Amino acid sequence: MAPRRRTVAHALAGYAVLAPAFAVFIAFFFWPLYRLVHYSLYQQNVQGTKERWVGPQQIVDTLTGSGFRQGLWVNILFLVMTVPAGVILGVLLAVSANRQLRGIKFFRTVFASTIASSVAVSAVVFFTIVNPNIGVFKNVEWLSLNHPTSALWAVSLSSIWRNLGLTFVIVLAGLQAVPEEVIEASILDGFGAVRRFFRITVPLISPTLMFLAVILTVDAFQAYAQMEILTGGGPSGSTETVLFKITKLTAPSDFGKGAAMSLGLFVLTGIVAAGQFAVLNRRVHYGE
Repeated sequence: MAPRRRTVAHALAGYAVLAPAFAVFIAFFFWPLYRLVHYSLYQQNVQGTKERWVGPQQIVDTLTGSGFRQGLWVNILFLVMTVPAGVILGVLLAVSANRQLRGIKFFRTVFASTIASSVAVSAVVFFTIVNPNIGVFKNVEWLSLNHPTSALWAVSLSSIWRNLGLTFVIVLAGLQAVPEEVIEASILDGFGAVRRFFRITVPLISPTLMFLAVILTVDAFQAYAQMEILTGGGPSGSTETVLFKITKLTAPSDFGKGAAMSLGLFVLTGIVAAGQFAVLNRRVHYGE
């Protein structure tokens, strides 16, 4: 076979292998994204049978409106409450379980057990604990109408608990990838446990920590089910995230507004994730 024909054949074989992936991306990403942009530029009538062009102004009005800004503020508060705590607790549990002790596999299984829990399961568990009417701790009025500021804390606790198994497993995998000879060398150099952890272990698992920070941030921006189950968005809208507000826009005439909110949330999540990569990547150590 001539070199040119061989090159063409290899290229066609490569495209054939990639075709299913391209089809999935087109069907489940690019086409929905196109429809999202389309709906955000048009306004539907009350019946949803006709649409008229309103242009980018609908996107601007929606993203600068009070509804989107309030939902975004709740998302930011939820992120601050869950992401740092989730990473820190996952690291602490992983460090405590990264030992060669008798029976340690049992504790590793317990620490990782929440990875099998869905958002709905974790929310129901915490609902039976902190609900002011039927909860186990009825005196804890976190979900009471009289305490709207504490409701988001209750929702955050359920999310931290649910994500704990994931953070534990990922950090533990990162810790077990740290070369033993590096740890032994630091011990010979006189490094104590705390100094060894911050000067040796943390830099070596920094790619793992960066990955965790990004996925937990994306998860925080997509929070909805735990709010729906635990608080229903209340009290007084104090737990209504952007996604929660989008799900309330069910009328055909609100499709454009909901699409604009969705588009804004998508772009904002991408910007935040890219910003995290740009900032944290400077402090991440990649071993050769």
